[in-house]
Amino acid sequence: MSPYILTVIILSMLLGTSLTLISNHWFLAWMGLEINTLAIIPLMTHSSNMRSTESAIKYFLMQASASMLMLLAVVHNAWTNNQWTIMQLSDQWSSTLLTTSLAMKLGLAPFHFWVPEVTQGIPLLSGMLLLTWQKIAPTSIMYQVSSSLNMEMIITLAISSALLGGWGGLNQTHLRKILAYSSISHMGWMTIIIVINPTMTLINLFIYIIATLTMFITLNLSSTTKIKSLASLWHKSAPMTIIIMLTLLSLGGLPPLTGFLPKWLILQELIYNDNIFTATFMALSALLNLFFYMRIIYASSLTMFPAINSSKFHWFHKPMKSLIIIPTLTIISALLLPLSPLFILFN
Repeated sequence: MSPYILTVIILSMLLGTSLTLISNHWFLAWMGLEINTLAIIPLMTHSSNMRSTESAIKYFLMQASASMLMLLAVVHNAWTNNQWTIMQLSDQWSSTLLTTSLAMKLGLAPFHFWVPEVTQGIPLLSGMLLLTWQKIAPTSIMYQVSSSLNMEMIITLAISSALLGGWGGLNQTHLRKILAYSSISHMGWMTIIIVINPTMTLINLFIYIIATLTMFITLNLSSTTKIKSLASLWHKSAPMTIIIMLTLLSLGGLPPLTGFLPKWLILQELIYNDNIFTATFMALSALLNLFFYMRIIYASSLTMFPAINSSKFHWFHKPMKSLIIIPTLTIISALLLPLSPLFILFN
């Protein structure tokens, strides 16, 4: 891809997300989401094959349907209370339509079917943007209208996402699909607390994005897309294998890694607000994610790939790709738990 075209695409994505983040008008927020959607489609079809084109079409149709529902909710809200301000969302029908449209954009269950298929059909870096950057703008809108959302509907979407996200990743062998189901499950954790404590949603989103960036960049540097390919990664790059192991354990929420922090705080808030059954169910659903993360760790770190002795050694050579960002992302995604009192203070 031409550097000029790539620059225009990246600036368009930045513009779309920034417009949604800073806008106080429904039409400007909707426009930012549309710019963001249209900007990522050329990156999806960059590999120029039938699978990526099919994934881009699926993504466009789903996002267009969600945008239509969102626009309908906005127009209905403006018709009932004569307000175009994002904070003014008092009508029940508008709240339901808006929640449905945001659930479709974020890939929450039962609108999650497009996420694994689209992620599997596009390149790793495009999938990274899809599962990280594209979550920021819809989450910011949900954050701003959190006080007007239907609590019962939010709990249903969140529990369904946590359960189906963990259940769907159990029998997957492609790493992109596993990370897609992981994204569905994590979006359920972010949604379950959005009405009670929206700040917890932002903390969870930040930690999830850092950990997912670390995972995708590591997989891209090692050119790995399947669990079977990870079995020989230990002989090629032991640090990469250790980074993948730590990042997966952090995504699974295993203490004392960073990923345990948002789950701990969210469960604590749910219990403080007398949602003990919901907290118990969410904690049990996290075990499903931890199970398929452990499958990847077992294949990459705890087993030895069957090979002759001469094939286990590789020439040391200078890597062609930059590795500067990997240590920083690894430290953030794995070693921030001692800062938990600071996060609690901000809350």
